[in-house]
Amino acid sequence: MASPNKLLLLLATSLLGCGLLAAADYAPMTLTVVNNCPFPVWPGIQANSGHDVLEGGGFFLPALSHKSFPAPSHPWSGRIWARTGCAAGAGAQLRCATGDCGGRLQCGGLGGAAPATLAQVSLHHGGGGDQTSYGVSVVDGFNVGLSVTPHEGRGNCPVLGCRRNLTATCPGELQLRSPAGAVLACRSGCEAFRTDELCCRNMYNSPRTCRASKYSEFFKRECPQAFTYAHDSPSLTHQCAAPRELKVIFCH
Repeated sequence: MASPNKLLLLLATSLLGCGLLAAADYAPMTLTVVNNCPFPVWPGIQANSGHDVLEGGGFFLPALSHKSFPAPSHPWSGRIWARTGCAAGAGAQLRCATGDCGGRLQCGGLGGAAPATLAQVSLHHGGGGDQTSYGVSVVDGFNVGLSVTPHEGRGNCPVLGCRRNLTATCPGELQLRSPAGAVLACRSGCEAFRTDELCCRNMYNSPRTCRASKYSEFFKRECPQAFTYAHDSPSLTHQCAAPRELKVIFCH
């Protein structure tokens, strides 16, 4: 009979052959969230269904600071955004003017309220190639500029972003304003008008019927690299293999 150590080795070899332990082969990766804004932000992180909640789903980040943490060593996908204009309540409560996630400091799996600029990330996919994909979305509107920057990856690893301050140029009918009248964010056409056509719902929920609108075209002119409506397909593609670090930078 084989020894216990040999049995474990055979089992591990078999699992690797089936791809079940492939995550063990992934090189370490760091996720870094950078606040380059002249004001504090409270980043939110929402994992896609079935994936780990990272860093409790949210934290505080002072102006001109950053926070780094290890990325999962297995496939992971989700979104990262900035919450702005936040005020603490009792306990772990946190109410934010933009990007609020149920009034919590740590979103714990909840998404952020629109409008909010999103960094969308998918780590360790593509079979044995350990690919990382990323992009920027203003499908849910815009609250702060951001970029996604990979470091030390192989292949095509561009910096992607929506860096302009769209609150300064946002059409009046899309503006989200504070009680004092300041423009806090720029809503999408869907968020502003709630129609099936602008939201790509029901009969408009397909690449054939979901089309750009004058509102999504405003975002596309300002941020051509970003996703601007549900079935948008930005022309810039990338296949970035095994970056050592992926940075999400606000106000960049």
